[in-house]
Amino acid sequence: MKQLEVQIMGQSYLLAAPEGGEQRLITAVERVDTAMCKIRDAGKVKARDRIAVLAALNLAFETEAASNSLAAANSAAALHSATSNSMVNSNAGADARLTHLLAKLDQALLTSDGQLL
Repeated sequence: MKQLEVQIMGQSYLLAAPEGGEQRLITAVERVDTAMCKIRDAGKVKARDRIAVLAALNLAFETEAASNSLAAANSAAALHSATSNSMVNSNAGADARLTHLLAKLDQALLTSDGQLL
């Protein structure tokens, strides 16, 4: 393990990074530092520990939202794949209508915020 000295909200920390994971750790430190500084700079919270908890909650919420969006996209892709496979046995007119409908569904999912409801 490699040790890296980093700064978060002006304070130095010595962190252990797994082999090959140095850049991921630096990216994570930058995200945490940015989140904490943003909360501190808003001026409503002064205590470091409270800032850290709020930043952690914000980052966890963002991660969960991204995970849910990815799951929705994967579900839509699986539905599209299953529907596409069932289209093989249908007639040409129905194929064209279903393809058009799937294209509209894909467009709606791509332009939305990732929420199905």
